Amino acid sequence: MDMDVDLKLEMNISHKELRVLLLHEFHLGHKVTEARSNRCGTMDKDALYIRTAQHWFNRFKSDNFELDDLPRAGRPLELNMDVLKQFIEDDPRLTTRCLAEQLGCSHTTVETHRCELGKTWKYGVCIPHELSPLPLQHRVDACMELMTSHRNYQWLHNLITGDETWVLYVNHTCKRQWLGVQEKQVKSYSLHDNARPHIAKSTREKLLKLGWSTVSHPAYSPDLAPTDYHLNRSLSNHRSEKKFDDEKHLKMELVDFFGQKPQEFYEREIFFLAER
Repeated sequence: MDMDVDLKLEMNISHKELRVLLLHEFHLGHKVTEARSNRCGTMDKDALYIRTAQHWFNRFKSDNFELDDLPRAGRPLELNMDVLKQFIEDDPRLTTRCLAEQLGCSHTTVETHRCELGKTWKYGVCIPHELSPLPLQHRVDACMELMTSHRNYQWLHNLITGDETWVLYVNHTCKRQWLGVQEKQVKSYSLHDNARPHIAKSTREKLLKLGWSTVSHPAYSPDLAPTDYHLNRSLSNHRSEKKFDDEKHLKMELVDFFGQKPQEFYEREIFFLAER
């Protein structure tokens, strides 16, 4: 009976009392594993984790025998939930660290409160990292079609390709020109991905009116789109860490960027397609 009482008392000891026992084991010259084994012999094995014992033994070895927890520095974890919710709704792509910087708190505080708001960090759109067999076959079919439908790559001189990005405000227009009655009009080709604006009925009708042929482009293949693997990458590097006060300054920056690029830059972009 006495043994049962002693066991029950030792199992209900506080954290500080447990640290006293660890300090006693330390002074006896016992190793961490031996000390934990001695303590867990009369307690639940989960009452003292090996990492906890190692932590306190390391403190004892550095002549730190303070057994109380150190007071936590910093201000209380207070955050205006309405303000956080507004930030997230204004820009759902903000990371916890960006939100923490703007709200003046730790990113863990933001994470905790964001969970309380029922928000979770997920991709806003589906981005396949591995293609299934069907899209892979579509890529092969598209490449084979491009390689076999033309004897050489001279047709790339007449290729028009386009895409959209969040910072662009450029509208391409096709200007008319006078041709002789017997002059053969150069055939033009349009290459774009399968985004909704590109496959819309109005887009197809416009391409038909212009007399442009559409080049096959398999889904989920940005590496086969010149604007993705060349132009947009260069534009992204150009505007890295730049801030614009308004739309006017943004447009001026884009005009300067496109205007500074020589004709060879765009030709190189198109002819890279043959290598891919």
